[in-house]
Amino acid sequence: QVQLVESGGGSVQAGGSLRLSCAASGTIIYIANMGWYRQAPGKQRELVATITAGGNTKYAASVEGRFTISRHNAKKEVYLDMNTLTPEDTAVYYCNADVDTTWSASSRKPYWGRGTQVTVSS
Repeated sequence: QVQLVESGGGSVQAGGSLRLSCAASGTIIYIANMGWYRQAPGKQRELVATITAGGNTKYAASVEGRFTISRHNAKKEVYLDMNTLTPEDTAVYYCNADVDTTWSASSRKPYWGRGTQVTVSS
């Protein structure tokens, strides 16, 4: 019903920048929170940043001041601008969205993208 597709991952040297994008499609009435999570090898998936429909943001302490999350509600897209990347940022980055698929808020469910790899070399 709902698909999230990430793009923009890749390999970069430490200190570099990348921009991730995520586009939502399908039967979408309303998107509440959107966010980015990441999972490094051998580690649990962790929150990177979230943004509400109204634009309120929250960041993990490890990325505060380096990463910026934003969204375009009409395009149903969310972005993550990543600056001053370090090898510790290497992970698969996943897009997440809380989506209403009917006019009832009770239909709201979280959806996930398949992830995009970000590799930062020292």
